[in-house]
Amino acid sequence: MDNNSVTKTARKPSKNGRKTGRFTPGNPGGPGRPQGSRNTASLVLDSLADGEAEAIFAQVVASARGGDMKAADMILSRAWPQRKGRPVAFSIPPVATPADVLTAHGAIMAAVGDGQITPEEATLVSALLDNKRKAMETVEIETRLAKLESKKL
Repeated sequence: MDNNSVTKTARKPSKNGRKTGRFTPGNPGGPGRPQGSRNTASLVLDSLADGEAEAIFAQVVASARGGDMKAADMILSRAWPQRKGRPVAFSIPPVATPADVLTAHGAIMAAVGDGQITPEEATLVSALLDNKRKAMETVEIETRLAKLESKKL
């Protein structure tokens, strides 16, 4: 089978008369790269560093011990990755109704003012409270709607 016959069969007119692309819908055009395989650039870099990684690491450690802060930062950033968050401990009143959210927000603002939590942490806690408020309002609306629908029947 020659290339010409493949091209002719792949470019059949579609139902609306236009020529379609080379591949049929649902067929991405081949199996692609095998799962778990690595690209050529990564393989080349790995082969260059093969056997040299320990020497390079020892040199970076020596530079860091010598006062090179960039080298120290490189090592420490690998040893202790940046924190993504921390537990925050402060008290807020129970939130049982959407109206209670306002009181809880007041407690969050007080915690920020006292330095117990950062403004960024307060923003995240406020977002959690807002999600709870929305959920409570949704349940309340569904309940009211069900009552109205039952009265109509």
